[in-house]
Amino acid sequence: MPGTGYQTLLDCRRRSRYLRQHGFTIDQIAVILRLDHPATPLRLYRYAAGLTAAQTIEVFHRLAGTVGAGLRESRLYDYENWPQVGRRPSVSTLRSLARIYGTRPTHLLTPEMLATYARHDQRLLQEG
Repeated sequence: MPGTGYQTLLDCRRRSRYLRQHGFTIDQIAVILRLDHPATPLRLYRYAAGLTAAQTIEVFHRLAGTVGAGLRESRLYDYENWPQVGRRPSVSTLRSLARIYGTRPTHLLTPEMLATYARHDQRLLQEG
């Protein structure tokens, strides 16, 4: 159905804004959004935080002190679509995105996704 992705985005933005106004945490909002939308945790956390991809990239570069070279929107979408398609995000990228979204890096992954990382990397993600 055309526009389904855009409708999902609009619905998630509306709901996350409402829930944030009522004191729900980002983690709680992501869980609620997951009930109705079969997206990856990484995408749902961006929606829960109320950020567009462009806003996420802007904050990412501000925190990293980079301009344009560190992360692009197309790569963020690749990360958000993994593991079905796209690319697996690095540990440092997940840690930065978790900081932006106000959560822990492991919350941005399913247990199956986390298991694809080396044990050392899993520990780094669990430490935050």
